[in-house]
Amino acid sequence: MTDTTTHTAAPAEFTVRPVLHYTANSTWLNDPNGLLFYQGIYHLFYQNNPFDNVWGNMSWGHATSEDLLHWTEHPVAISCDEQEDVFSGSIVVDDGNTTGFGTAENPALVAIYTSAFKEGSGLKGTQAQSLAFSTDAGMTWQKYAGNPVLSRGSAHFRDPKVFRYQGPEGSFWVLVAVEAQHQQVVLYRSADLKEWQYLSTFGPANATGGEWECPDLFPLPVDGNPDHVKWVLVVNINPGAVAGGSGGQYFVGHFNGVQFIADSDSLVEDGNANLSKCLWLDWGRDYYAAVSFSNVPDNRRIMIGWMNNWDYANSLPTSPWRSSMSLAREVELATIHGLPRVVQRPVLPAGLPHTVTIEDREIHDSTVALPDADPASVQLIDARILPGTARTITLKLLAAPAGDVATILSFDTATNQLTLDRRNSGEVAFHKKFASAEAAPVLLEDGLLKLRVVVDNGSVEVFAQGGKVVLTDLVFPAPGNLCTELRVEGGTATVRKLTASAVS
Repeated sequence: MTDTTTHTAAPAEFTVRPVLHYTANSTWLNDPNGLLFYQGIYHLFYQNNPFDNVWGNMSWGHATSEDLLHWTEHPVAISCDEQEDVFSGSIVVDDGNTTGFGTAENPALVAIYTSAFKEGSGLKGTQAQSLAFSTDAGMTWQKYAGNPVLSRGSAHFRDPKVFRYQGPEGSFWVLVAVEAQHQQVVLYRSADLKEWQYLSTFGPANATGGEWECPDLFPLPVDGNPDHVKWVLVVNINPGAVAGGSGGQYFVGHFNGVQFIADSDSLVEDGNANLSKCLWLDWGRDYYAAVSFSNVPDNRRIMIGWMNNWDYANSLPTSPWRSSMSLAREVELATIHGLPRVVQRPVLPAGLPHTVTIEDREIHDSTVALPDADPASVQLIDARILPGTARTITLKLLAAPAGDVATILSFDTATNQLTLDRRNSGEVAFHKKFASAEAAPVLLEDGLLKLRVVVDNGSVEVFAQGGKVVLTDLVFPAPGNLCTELRVEGGTATVRKLTASAVS
């Protein structure tokens, strides 16, 4: 997207790079795009300014990984030029060589991206969809001479996600994009990725207080049942998300090859006035532009989001990079209170050694010290707690050795609210909108509060109740603020099990 807000320059003070969250070496990044698994490698393309660490000169950066945790940065894949900026999009494997860009033996990878045409172009001021292709497994790219392949004469038609559909209507490519300022998702079909036929429009619906961006549409079995499949439509919005500024909402429904039809229980009357009733991928401030990988084996659905918010994105106090991606999240549909809803789990190594384990321990109005965070690794805390008579259960994260400076994760048993509070987390003054506390409704399961908390340098991601509720926030603690505590207030709680692990 184009950043049109006014930003105040801030000194670059945070120089400890995240361990597992991807950052470009010394430049700016935003929306993930072109996510693809191919020949054993995960490809992460993303919006990148190759020349600076603020938004501008939009091109596609590129990184690869074998495990979704450790990434290798490559040269810019698809670059802006005097005619266009290269905005978000997606990549498909053209196995049938429908484009003619490859061969049956060596199919091309085809990127479908948004051309944001500049003043020097005859299409200046408009956005349209274009193609680029690679015949060397995604390492180099060539723009198609016939670009653009799909235009509506619109200034805000962007972010195509393309997939292969096979169903009652036949077999063809489907393109899902947005008319951003009309809060609409528009769908097209094609036989060859070059000629497109309009199918349908979805929206406006639910949260419509900002531009719709970066849509995604995919099927998922409910509770793992292949005979009960629903479709999920993800629509990111900025501003107007539940925690303020940028965020990702979703709808559950049916796609018949022509239309996406949302289930009635996915729709909220006057969603802007009832944001907490809309369906959100994340209740925090810093998970946006989330899209899923194409071509992942075993029909797994894995998503990555941009870990930032347009309210303050250009002002983050990091150096020399600015901005990072979330951890990859495996996405499923599960029945929650009788309805199919998205569940997300972070992709992390299995079999991690635990530095501490607490089991079946009662805690009454007191604090338990946990291992400090370590800048050389990610801190992973898994907890199953029976709140009992306690009023609040609190994890104090990235805390100063003395005083109240910390990121606070707390559960209020009276309101069933889980709150991630970064107002006194460290450096917060670089932008007036950064200091914040985000809350989400969390219902106990068998009386238990279940938390998986991932703390990396510069961020906290919280997966509650097995990933049914997620909160993601950036944080910038001072060096040495690494203390971690569990506190029970207002009564007695029982820690059924708590483990702390280091991941690197």
